[in-house]
Amino acid sequence: MISFERIEFLLGLTILIPLVIIFVMVLRWKKKVKAKLGDAKLISLLTREYAPRQYVVKFVLLLVALTMGILALVNFRTPFFSSDEKKVGIDVMVALDVSKSMLCEDAKPSRLEKARLFTQTLLDQLTNNRVGLILFAGQAYLQMPLTDDITAAKLFVSNATPNAVPVQGTVIGDALQLCDKSMDNGLKKYKAVVLISDGEDHDPKASEMVRQLRENGVVVFTVGVGSVEGSPIKEPGATEYKLDAQGKMVLTRLNEKELKDIAQQSGGEYFHLDHAEANAAEIAKVLSTMDKRSLSDKGGARQYASLFPFFIIFLVLLLIAEIFIPEVKKR
Repeated sequence: MISFERIEFLLGLTILIPLVIIFVMVLRWKKKVKAKLGDAKLISLLTREYAPRQYVVKFVLLLVALTMGILALVNFRTPFFSSDEKKVGIDVMVALDVSKSMLCEDAKPSRLEKARLFTQTLLDQLTNNRVGLILFAGQAYLQMPLTDDITAAKLFVSNATPNAVPVQGTVIGDALQLCDKSMDNGLKKYKAVVLISDGEDHDPKASEMVRQLRENGVVVFTVGVGSVEGSPIKEPGATEYKLDAQGKMVLTRLNEKELKDIAQQSGGEYFHLDHAEANAAEIAKVLSTMDKRSLSDKGGARQYASLFPFFIIFLVLLLIAEIFIPEVKKR
């Protein structure tokens, strides 16, 4: 199936409309000027070597060439897979906490920014696997089902903000449940969840979901973001720190115990997010030791055959043709 790498450049085609309108206005202006000059026969005699049709053809060629240039920028592409390439890996669901507590700055520049950097770095090291993305706060949402299109996954992560989930909180249990539903429960292995959160709110449903995940062969790895000591938090756009009903400063703390319990109960490991690249390499190494299976190509496409060179070639040929088309008739 043909797809677009930069679909936003299709908006450039809208420039063709005013260009056509301007060209038509120029043609009408030329007719009016010709009529105002006087004797029509004399004017026709004086301009007998001018070729108006060729003038139109030249414009059409330039218009089509501009269209080809825009389509080249869009970059039509088709996915391809090597017939002799055997892809083996696992299914990894990434559950990213985007609650407002993740805006806390005890992890610089913020918990959420650090978590997103870690996630994107981890995705770069999971290219032989299928990955999916879930964003959660007071609710959990499937942002991207399992696929091996790492580029698309990173794009979703870069746009992950608290605005993506209108209900606030930290419902880890719902996130784990959605992870379970998003994977093939017919398989009892080859599956993992990477949960990234500050675990601030205790969720009693989490333990129940961890048992269910373990029964379905899913290993959960948890990544804690923030400090155990806690730190004040600001509402988005606010300049002052958040206060409770008694006027005391609200502190948000990393609930390391809950995240450790989740990892331990599922047979996984807990990691504290200190250095994004080092932590990502560490988790990717652990995931690489898990049993793997042959993956279907239906999950997505990482490699593409770009078609933009054909548009560039056509564009160059059109420009060359336009150069050799004169606006005067051959004698």
